[in-house]
Amino acid sequence: MRSHLRVVGLALLGASLCLVQAAPVRAACIGLSGTADGFDQETGVSRAQLALADAVTQYKAAKKLRSVSVTAMRAKPQPYWRDSVSDDQFCFGTHCGYYKPDIVNAHSYTICWHGVISPYVCTSGAKVCW
Repeated sequence: MRSHLRVVGLALLGASLCLVQAAPVRAACIGLSGTADGFDQETGVSRAQLALADAVTQYKAAKKLRSVSVTAMRAKPQPYWRDSVSDDQFCFGTHCGYYKPDIVNAHSYTICWHGVISPYVCTSGAKVCW
């Protein structure tokens, strides 16, 4: 009787191990962003997107990840010279605040604003999952 219970116990243990290994792997995700400036919108956007791509590459290398999926995600602006960005800042008669429209593609969501020094400062954001 005791050996019969032992066999049943081992069978249940084996079945549970098989179920645990067959469970789907849950993806983990993180939000990354890159900020850059430029003398025009095209330069600011492209530099911010390059900074984001560099952040993704560095994260993959640091975590030793082979492949990741990258999707656009709106990131919080990361200004260089001030704490935040708003549309009602005092700007000596020039446009201040956010430039519209936002630039969105499959791999990044980019927002731009008038910088303190540079005419365009942009932050690109993405959600990276593995």
